[in-house]
Amino acid sequence: MTPLNPLVEWAAAAVIVAAAFFLLVGAIGLARLPDIFMRLHAPTKASTLGVGGILIASMLVAASQGRPGIAELLITLFVFVTAPVSANLMAQAALHLKLASKAKLPRDAVPERRAR
Repeated sequence: MTPLNPLVEWAAAAVIVAAAFFLLVGAIGLARLPDIFMRLHAPTKASTLGVGGILIASMLVAASQGRPGIAELLITLFVFVTAPVSANLMAQAALHLKLASKAKLPRDAVPERRAR
């Protein structure tokens, strides 16, 4: 195996650190947010960015070694397509089960009470 160019190593490491940050934020959001509707948002967005970053770093390393990186590209496409679809299906299941959300409504969405 040929040694990597230090510039490629640093670029891949920077992308991996950024991706790890997004994955950490998604995991914290999953643990800390109060209900299923809010919990769906953090991991789906953050994990898509995190996994995408890891795969971009892998494609950088593959390209520097002379591999085309087609497998990484296909995995990225699969993750970007399936993560939002699965989150949407889980949200629809929660709505079907009539699970309540703990989110506060904006003031303009709540009708004013009229004095009778």
